[in-house]
Amino acid sequence: GQRAVPPTHVEQFVERMLPAAQRASAASGIPAQLIMAQAALESGWGRREIHAADGTNSFNLFGIKADRSWKGPVAETTTTEYVNGVVQKTRAAFRAYGSYEEAFTDYARFLLGNPRYANVLATNNPEAAAHKLQRAGYATDPAYGGKLVRIMQQMS
Repeated sequence: GQRAVPPTHVEQFVERMLPAAQRASAASGIPAQLIMAQAALESGWGRREIHAADGTNSFNLFGIKADRSWKGPVAETTTTEYVNGVVQKTRAAFRAYGSYEEAFTDYARFLLGNPRYANVLATNNPEAAAHKLQRAGYATDPAYGGKLVRIMQQMS
């Protein structure tokens, strides 16, 4: 008989995260494909998640930093930033959550509550929204929009 092929890390990630992404999409109007692509890109398909110093998972799949408005727990770790096009390693405090579900909910709230993402929220096309996300300054990586589009193509 046919041996079942074990799901790849991509399939496992999609299976585990898609329901939460769909709920965040329904609540925010942000395309679920885009939410999933960001979670995949920022966390390396769940294999490079942000952990606190003591090893606890932050469940932060979106690389959202803990700014002054954040009142919850934080996880501090080394991150890669592009400063004037040059890659630099730096320490940063990231928001920490109690679950993936919380992370998706906060991500949607973060985009909805931030005026600079208004253009992203007004776009129904996930590919166009990905490039608008980059232009709005979500990430310092100059290739961010293109990377998101490639990931969305991988998942479809």
